[in-house]
Amino acid sequence: MPIGPLMMEHRLIERVIQVMKGQVERIETEQKVDVVLLEDVINFIRSYADRCHHGKEENILFRDIAKKALTPELEKIMEELIEEHKSARQATAGLADALKSLRNGDNKALPLISANLKFLVEFYPRHIEKEDKHFFLPVMGYFSKEENDAMLKEGYELDSKLMHEEYENRVWELRLK
Repeated sequence: MPIGPLMMEHRLIERVIQVMKGQVERIETEQKVDVVLLEDVINFIRSYADRCHHGKEENILFRDIAKKALTPELEKIMEELIEEHKSARQATAGLADALKSLRNGDNKALPLISANLKFLVEFYPRHIEKEDKHFFLPVMGYFSKEENDAMLKEGYELDSKLMHEEYENRVWELRLK
């Protein structure tokens, strides 16, 4: 089923959330953050959680399920999930902007970093639970085996494309240094 890889991706996202929790605690106790670590976290969220994971949800699963006659409850959940993805993008952008300000010497950015981290740390577990327990399994009943196979294949193709893009960009960055 196409939700299998999505649910496995959730487990990796949950591990990064634990790292983010550690940074929230560090801000609260030491008034410091690991800037390099947070840059990696932002890259992970943007590349993996959003472009790859949310990309598969929105551009494959949600696209295909929108063609089906969902129950009002599932329709509402899908709309909520789409809005939640937008909120996560905004919080990630806020985190990136605040981190950039901190790197430029603005120590007043620390509370903004903390607020955006807290939002994401609280957001992702609830969002993942909603998808895993209240949306993914019920919507699978709307698809035939052939439709499931086609979505799964399209997800693997997206993963492959994104991996190549990521490494092409990294090689290009190396050439610029």
